[in-house]
Amino acid sequence: MTARSLRSGEDADEFDVEEALALVKEDNGAAHRAPAPPPKASGSASEQGAHHKATPWTEARATAARAARAVTRSARRAPVSVRLEDALGLTLAAPLDALTDLPSFNTSAMDGWAVAGPGPWAVRDEGVLAGHAEPAPLTDGEAARIATGARIPPDTTAVLRSEHGQTDEKGRLHATREVVHGQDIRPRGQECRSGDQLLPPGALVTPAVLGLAAAAGYDTLAAVPRPRVEVLVLGDELLTEGAPRDGLIRDALGPMLPPWLRALGAEVTAVRRLGDSAEALRKAVTGSDADVIVTTGGTAAGPVDHVHPVLGRLGAELLVDGVKVRPGHPMLLARTKENQHLVGLPGNPLAAVSGLLTLAEPLLRTLAARPAPEPYTLPLRDEAHGHPYDTRLVPVVLRGDSAVPLHYNGPAMLRGIAAADALAVVPPGGARPGQEAELLDLPWASAGIGVCFT
Repeated sequence: MTARSLRSGEDADEFDVEEALALVKEDNGAAHRAPAPPPKASGSASEQGAHHKATPWTEARATAARAARAVTRSARRAPVSVRLEDALGLTLAAPLDALTDLPSFNTSAMDGWAVAGPGPWAVRDEGVLAGHAEPAPLTDGEAARIATGARIPPDTTAVLRSEHGQTDEKGRLHATREVVHGQDIRPRGQECRSGDQLLPPGALVTPAVLGLAAAAGYDTLAAVPRPRVEVLVLGDELLTEGAPRDGLIRDALGPMLPPWLRALGAEVTAVRRLGDSAEALRKAVTGSDADVIVTTGGTAAGPVDHVHPVLGRLGAELLVDGVKVRPGHPMLLARTKENQHLVGLPGNPLAAVSGLLTLAEPLLRTLAARPAPEPYTLPLRDEAHGHPYDTRLVPVVLRGDSAVPLHYNGPAMLRGIAAADALAVVPPGGARPGQEAELLDLPWASAGIGVCFT
């Protein structure tokens, strides 16, 4: 399979992976050591030896999708009517049926002359332009200048392209090659007839779909609404501006998560910074009317990790409590209300990315009724170190028909993922050079609507 990458053509051939990797090279052996396991929780998967209880990675993703399907069945989320300019990235909630024939009248496919009968032809003084009313019929031996897209005069035999005709000294038009009946005429209904289904429900609204809808007569579309997401950034140690100082660090997730969530099909309704306060977190969760709440940090068992205790106080149902994946194993998914879920992301940036792609992506994709991406694999060019018993997600760049693992891939690092096209799914124990690995495209590196961040 051909690698899907932002790079193409000569740029792809000239891109030097070694040069790129030189910028992100380090001994990251520490990144491969397993962090401390989270506390045990009821309802989690069976324990492997002395290791933490957690849900296998593929099962966690399936659980998130099932949770969203349960919401869509029970809530029966009503479709919304959306203007074309606001519909990009949504999913059609109803068939896109043609409101008219396309084209709605016989039109010229080329600039040239509309001609009737055999030539030579006498040329009318008045030509035919696009956007004008239907012209007078032609008689045999008559021609009229015509523009692309203009209505064909009644009784026209064919359209003679400009480069295939010439006039003599008497102004009569001659064809320089054979004229075939009906040539370069787009007949009414050639593309579709009124009432034909152009696209089924569930189709993703791409730029081309917007063009088709407009051509078919639509001003608005019936679409599945975007799931509404509220982001809660937790942590007293986070700065919102300036350089890290005095034991404080910059908040990387506040700027990163909203556009990433939008690329996954969500409408981000708010980004709130709460600090390390259990009561503030409880009030924020109980007061939210979002479809999905995304929290950052506080999912482990430290002295200020309040997510589990708050969810317990609220009687939330833990659907996924820890995932067998590195980085990001303390992530969680909970049902906080009948039609509301909370995705708890770890606070380390790359671990949070892992949580986004493991739990938030299938949850939001299913709520938005987006089609699942087609799974694909590529061979790894280099060895990818694995975890002894967990899946590992490793940033990679794509070159040709292979994926190149990047360094700087520790849980707290963003340098590798910032240079990446995808994440490779590395099985327990690692992957050797040449071994096929499943790839998760990043929204900006994948084909399709994922490139839309607004």
